[in-house]
Amino acid sequence: MPPIDLIANVVISGLLTGLVYGLMALGLSVIFGVVRVVNFAHGEMMTIAMYAAVVAFASLNVDPFLALVPVAIVFFVFGYAMQSAIVNPFITRPEHSQFMLLVAVAIIMVNGLLMAFGPDARNIQVDYQLESFAFGKILLDKARLYAGLTAIATSAALFGFFRYSLTGKAIRACADNWLGAKVVGLNVKRYYALTFGLGSACVAVAGCMMILLVDVTPNLGPAYTLLAFVIVIVGGLGSMAGALLGGVLIGVSEALAGLFIAPSAKSMFSFGLLILVLLFRPQGLLGRRP
Repeated sequence: MPPIDLIANVVISGLLTGLVYGLMALGLSVIFGVVRVVNFAHGEMMTIAMYAAVVAFASLNVDPFLALVPVAIVFFVFGYAMQSAIVNPFITRPEHSQFMLLVAVAIIMVNGLLMAFGPDARNIQVDYQLESFAFGKILLDKARLYAGLTAIATSAALFGFFRYSLTGKAIRACADNWLGAKVVGLNVKRYYALTFGLGSACVAVAGCMMILLVDVTPNLGPAYTLLAFVIVIVGGLGSMAGALLGGVLIGVSEALAGLFIAPSAKSMFSFGLLILVLLFRPQGLLGRRP
């Protein structure tokens, strides 16, 4: 049995990583909750954001925490344009057509990254990456702590936007009843594109944080797309709070699996948690019953 202080450090590390996972999944959950389209290119978009942070650091020596603002803006514009030009014509088509469209987009993204950067792993080395805050025997890794706090701040800003702004309320109205929203004069397609842009910005911020925690390769995208699906299903499809909760649970379970069994067993625990949720609460921990 490992010492209690070691277990506590591992749990805290998993929790902070899980917050970044949750922010990544939050973008997927927001897009599905409003547009009712599953973004199968979600992990690939985060991989592109990770490479954007690598390029900004290598060429301009810009810290990922500073790069996240321009990267998020670029991704918002990209997501808005992608929804307007590509996804909107497929909203009323069968789900398998949407699936094929977004899988094709994901494949293009992966191969574009392979052409641009090659198959080798890339990373970022900043001064504070090896530093920690010490509270007795508890060590808080600075990079993970900053990433977790950034994920919380970004999630809080998104929650506030949807709850208190007029635009956020209009987006929620489109999600609840798109026909009623059209009747009262709301431009539903515009709000769908805005939502896709916001979800893309979330995944961009998560990507800028994730590059501090793991190396990036072009083939990392599908794994993160799958992880995002697991998180939103555990938390509840369409639930923003559920995405964060699911991310934290997955992050902690992966960390404990790496401690007690082996790092390679972390996916087993993630999917085990998914199976338990599907068995006992199919709508997710914070999801609504249909």
